[in-house]
Amino acid sequence: MKHARSLLLKDQRPLSRKATAMRYSALSLLWNGLRGNRDWRPAWRQPQPKPHYDVIIVGGGGHGLAAAYYLAKEFGIANVAVLEKSYIGSGNVGRNTTIIRSNYLLPGNNPFYELSMKLWEGLERDFNFNAMISQRGVLNLYHSDAQRDAYMRRGNAMRLHGVDAELLDRDDVRRMVPFLDFDNARFPIKGGLLQRRGGTVRHDAVAWGYARGADRHGVDIIQGCEVTGIRRENGRVAGVETSRGFIGCGKLALAAAGNSSEVARMADLKLPLESHVLQAFVSEGLKPFIDGVVTFGAGHFYVSQSDKGGLVFGGDIDGYNSYAQRGNLATVEHVAEAGKAMIPALSRVRVLRAWGGIMDMSMDGSPIIDRTPIDNLYLNAGWCYGGFKATPASGFCFAHLLARGVPHETAAAFRLDRFRRGHLIDEKGQGAQPNLH
Repeated sequence: MKHARSLLLKDQRPLSRKATAMRYSALSLLWNGLRGNRDWRPAWRQPQPKPHYDVIIVGGGGHGLAAAYYLAKEFGIANVAVLEKSYIGSGNVGRNTTIIRSNYLLPGNNPFYELSMKLWEGLERDFNFNAMISQRGVLNLYHSDAQRDAYMRRGNAMRLHGVDAELLDRDDVRRMVPFLDFDNARFPIKGGLLQRRGGTVRHDAVAWGYARGADRHGVDIIQGCEVTGIRRENGRVAGVETSRGFIGCGKLALAAAGNSSEVARMADLKLPLESHVLQAFVSEGLKPFIDGVVTFGAGHFYVSQSDKGGLVFGGDIDGYNSYAQRGNLATVEHVAEAGKAMIPALSRVRVLRAWGGIMDMSMDGSPIIDRTPIDNLYLNAGWCYGGFKATPASGFCFAHLLARGVPHETAAAFRLDRFRRGHLIDEKGQGAQPNLH
């Protein structure tokens, strides 16, 4: 982790002449304002695909863009293409509830998500873009003595890894969030586990910032370029067939989230993943009343309030395999019931819109960042509910793997063969059933 941090704190390399984006600052804002805002340049180029790249990354979401950014900035590999079948930010990176946290229990997860949290804390300065990072705190409620003991164990594990954690009693929680239903007959609130450094980030700004940053370092971001096949020669990947023709590569990196299994199948690779839809919701604008992120311990419900006043909330996946970016009404009802049980006042709030993201659910609920059995094919997948909060660390560790050929020490547990070896990272203790994680 220290090595990763030292890399990210060093001075930025000179920008590629291929890049078009200017550096943002108060001075550039003032200058362009005085000139009628006529001189702003595109945030990133719209290049034509080259015949061959050192690295091709399939998937222009947060993880793919972050990997490209760190490959170019930290490891000096700029002959990189990011292929996105739609537009940047159209996938899961723009279809989540924007929460970041590092309050994990197990050794494989805890250091990794803490690395991600540290990268979040310096990200805006690092890639020169306002991602609206707001460390307003994440509060997990508990409703029984057994759940309190479990949270105490998790909090102690966090503190042993140098991660901030506070166990609050009922009165502490009431002072923070007095609008909760503390006397619910079925789910009385007895306290909570608080990580003050957790919070929210503007999700689409993360995609834009990484895309702009990668472009400034010479990476080609190619939108509207769907991968339709993977060409192999002599047991290695030679390149990809796309809707814009064949593109050769030295290394192929898959970061396709819920579509990972479909893309891997093009190389005759079967992954230990299932795809499920996860819904998210936004309410009408309200006066500010939720300062941080609050999660319900007696059901899967989490909520925060955006800068526009809308409540951003979500719950469980729909529970069946799906590639649709929309969900069903039964889950909508389930999420609404859980929210009302925690905050009765929500019964009077109107929901404005809902959307779905395709989750790549692994067998143990933890991700995969590893080489595949095919020599120059690399995989970043299996993020379940943790994909957005992991974006910076995922991108950095994937870039490290692509550049150095070995896993970064922080992601060493996320091996593809751990299921065969029996070294699972089952944070929830649910067993090998993806839709329960």
